[in-house]
Amino acid sequence: MTRLQEKYQKELLPELMQELQLKNVMEAPRIEKVVVNMGLGEAIQNIKVLESAVVELGRITGQKAMITRAKRSIAQFKLREGMPIGCSVTLRRQRAYEFLDRLINVALPRVRDFKGISPKAFDGRGNYTLGIREQIIFPEIDLEKIDKVKGLNVTIVTTARTDEQGRALLGKMGMPFRK
Repeated sequence: MTRLQEKYQKELLPELMQELQLKNVMEAPRIEKVVVNMGLGEAIQNIKVLESAVVELGRITGQKAMITRAKRSIAQFKLREGMPIGCSVTLRRQRAYEFLDRLINVALPRVRDFKGISPKAFDGRGNYTLGIREQIIFPEIDLEKIDKVKGLNVTIVTTARTDEQGRALLGKMGMPFRK
């Protein structure tokens, strides 16, 4: 059991039950999965960019990245259906909590001029999406080996029914929301 998972079970769960006035433990919001996605438009011309992104995403998450392909053709972007245009990783259970712990306590504080993350990026069902402009904030990435700075999206899928429940869950876990 990871550090964040243990903290959730022992400390945060009783606090959330009381704060949200829930009667059953199974009603309490929890992390279902974390999806880390890297969309690379320039992979159309240069496939090497995609290969390096797969390696970097695997190093960041500790799990092999899956290549995502275009669902439909778009002539203006010279994109054909089925062309590789990005990579993603879905983390569940222990790996999701481990990644979130590293994101909250190690990576986000390393962002330049960091003032907190927006509390408004919830989708209406308690899920949160965070955009990161540089993959170099993660300590697993070796600065000498990167060819290009790439951004990535982190989607935290929770079992919360509302944004307020999701905000309460992530806030208690230590997510640095802007005031």
